[in-house]
Amino acid sequence: MVKIGNIDLGSFPLLLAPMEDVSDPPFRALCKENGADVVYTEFISSEGLIRNAAKSIQKLDIYEKERPVGIQIFGANLDSMMRSIEIVEKTKPDIIDINFGCPVKKVVCKGAGAGILKDIPKMVKLTEHIVKHTKIPVTVKTRLGWDHNSIKILEVAERLQDVGCAAISIHGRTRAQMYKGEADWSYISQVKNNQRMYIPVFGNGDVNTPERAIEMRDRYGLDGAMIGRASIGNPWFFNNVKHFINTKKHLPPPTLTQRVKTARRHLEMSIKWKGPILGVLETRRHYANYFKGYPNFKSYRKQMVTLNCPKAIYALFDEVLEKYSLQKAI
Repeated sequence: MVKIGNIDLGSFPLLLAPMEDVSDPPFRALCKENGADVVYTEFISSEGLIRNAAKSIQKLDIYEKERPVGIQIFGANLDSMMRSIEIVEKTKPDIIDINFGCPVKKVVCKGAGAGILKDIPKMVKLTEHIVKHTKIPVTVKTRLGWDHNSIKILEVAERLQDVGCAAISIHGRTRAQMYKGEADWSYISQVKNNQRMYIPVFGNGDVNTPERAIEMRDRYGLDGAMIGRASIGNPWFFNNVKHFINTKKHLPPPTLTQRVKTARRHLEMSIKWKGPILGVLETRRHYANYFKGYPNFKSYRKQMVTLNCPKAIYALFDEVLEKYSLQKAI
């Protein structure tokens, strides 16, 4: 069994990756209902938290039905990170995760996210201080290295473990790669198979089919899979992976009715959480996958990503369901 601290996650847990403007409470709820073992918040700026920035504070919202849930923070200033931990603790997450992997320029240029891969001693120091500052299990998400010539993930993983990191998730790309090319899981496997390592090692990057998840487990020996882009507009992916692991068969794809009802519920929860403007805007990125593969759907999808009025979008959902029902009846 895989454990983070005292949290039992089963034999091969599936983790919803922290994704900016994606892994918010509505989407986390849908993924949790559909088989995700652990869900993580969007990454939260430590500087934003200590300055009481509204967007950062809102990202702290977590709910009992999500547990176990991890709050992910990022930053490069030790004092700010310590102060932000005290704020995070008040929301009582099950896990605190440190982002040492975000490749976005505006984060990296401040020495945070993947930017800290240029300063491994600082990365270790930050982790050590955070571990000592809280009783909540602290995990880390990172990348292989800054670029191909500076991959030191074996050393990094050992040092993070030695200062108390409870688990590590590794994206199989360098910062220089961003999200291009293929993720190289061989380096993550080397970390897991290092005899000095005893904490869980999770793989991230390109887990886009159930077969790939099994490959991560059986060929590379990893403790679990962290799933990101494959879940966008596809919260059913987690259950599909679990079903395939148990039966070697794929679940049938969701019906159009199931897809519409889930998309509608997603929108309803988003509006309730973020209001009618942001709720509509931030749900749009999911529609392409919610309705992927359905013939003659382009015009509907175009309306879904351009309509701004919730009532109009709900009416469109009803129209799709009505048309689908009529087609089945013929």
